[in-house]
Amino acid sequence: MEHEDSRMSDARPDEELMLCVRNDEVEKLAELFERHHLALFNFFARLTGDRVASEDLVQDTFYRVLKYRRSYKPGTSFRTWMYQIARNVRNDRFRKQRDEVEIEAAPVAAVLPVDTVEDQQQTERLKRALMQLPEDKRELLLLSRYQGLRYEEIARLLQCEVGTVKVRVHRALQELRERFYWRDQNRRRPHRSLGG
Repeated sequence: MEHEDSRMSDARPDEELMLCVRNDEVEKLAELFERHHLALFNFFARLTGDRVASEDLVQDTFYRVLKYRRSYKPGTSFRTWMYQIARNVRNDRFRKQRDEVEIEAAPVAAVLPVDTVEDQQQTERLKRALMQLPEDKRELLLLSRYQGLRYEEIARLLQCEVGTVKVRVHRALQELRERFYWRDQNRRRPHRSLGG
């Protein structure tokens, strides 16, 4: 019977677990941590390019989830609420230290296994292009493409219209594409003089 009860607990939605945490069943936070810490780490690592800081940011985020558990409103998407806290944690931490992240410090994220050297080079180029984007565009792409948040969730998170999110994501993807292909195009094209 206990084994069956633990399986039922695993199948509980995030929102239900968070309501338990909100009602002082704080041990349920461990389940939420297990479900979301890796995705949250990847979000921070891709956003900041700093793996060590990303680990700290994950811990700080879950500390705040616990600290502000009573502010969680029933019916709210847990992921959206968690990412709002994560954004605040990151902004608070890096407001004090405005260091530029070097391209070489791009995160080594657990994406898909890379079989060939060419695939690995493409992945590295994509990471570099992503790290060169302005932070607001990089964050949008990470939330929508890597973290899997729906446009509606991102709109709630950023407190704007869904249409605005779609336009911003489209523009961010365009800029990422330009940065990704820019180096290739400049390498292949012979340089022309202005008069020519």
